[in-house]
Amino acid sequence: MPGRPLFRVRSVALSRRLLAGLVLAGSVAQAVEVTFQPVADGVHAYIGDTGGRSYDNEGLNANIGLVVTPAGAVLIDSGATFQSARKIHEAVKKVTSQPLKWVINTGGQDHRWLGNGYFKSQGIEIIAHADAEADMKARAGEHMTGLKVLKEGLDGTVPTLPTRFVKDRDTRLELGGTVIELKHRGGGHTPGDMLVWLPQKNLLFAGDVVYVDRVLGLHPVSRSKTWLQSFAMIDELKPKIIVPGHGHVTDLATAQAQTRDLLLALRAHMKKAVDDNTDISAAVRSFNAKPFAHLEHADVWIPQLANMTYLEMERE
Repeated sequence: MPGRPLFRVRSVALSRRLLAGLVLAGSVAQAVEVTFQPVADGVHAYIGDTGGRSYDNEGLNANIGLVVTPAGAVLIDSGATFQSARKIHEAVKKVTSQPLKWVINTGGQDHRWLGNGYFKSQGIEIIAHADAEADMKARAGEHMTGLKVLKEGLDGTVPTLPTRFVKDRDTRLELGGTVIELKHRGGGHTPGDMLVWLPQKNLLFAGDVVYVDRVLGLHPVSRSKTWLQSFAMIDELKPKIIVPGHGHVTDLATAQAQTRDLLLALRAHMKKAVDDNTDISAAVRSFNAKPFAHLEHADVWIPQLANMTYLEMERE
């Protein structure tokens, strides 16, 4: 949300948490203002709400990236609706007079691509990985149903596929001297999850491969095994700055602790439970969630993650 710091201070006093909550509570009735904040030279990010989709946050509960070059700008993800996409574009224009050349969808979740219709109407090329296509087609209706909470905010939104699908594990783009590398390692949160790496900036737009501040999400299309393969690419890159899919701009150590380590813990615990023929309900109850209890939504969502991971380990 506007005015929130990009970088999270790891040790935050309770009074500051309460104050932040009061500020948020007092502002939810207002329309969301999309504001891009600088992250590095020529790189900006909008940090979305970490709660669920709601009428008040207009479905903008994820982070959006912007890369500005002398030859044009690149948007990382298009938002959840036609209207939010238009609002994102207006925010881009406040940062730069350079035209948007590309929109990159980092995955198949609604707030990564349902704003595509607006950008396509502007004649802008939209890029995603080919593994996202089937997922986008299959879940478009589900996404639209889930976004009905936005009411009139959903007006004008028509699921619109990217205009260009890349198929390789690594795709190199260059614009105005800025190198942008797209890396796909099997997805994770969704099949098309893709990392956007800026090697000259030592900066990564991680999409939904990284969650900080709040607990990650698993869906029926999610696969913790391939998610960890995608995260292994992040470990290899060792980015100095990570713009996660959700939460404040962060570093590698925090991303590892709050995303990778939770996935590893879930898989290890549930593999043993499946191997030992432990009942799923007992396996879920016995999972040690304490190292992750400080994350937003942990009390509600971690039992759900444990349940889904058990089922995934059974299939494996």
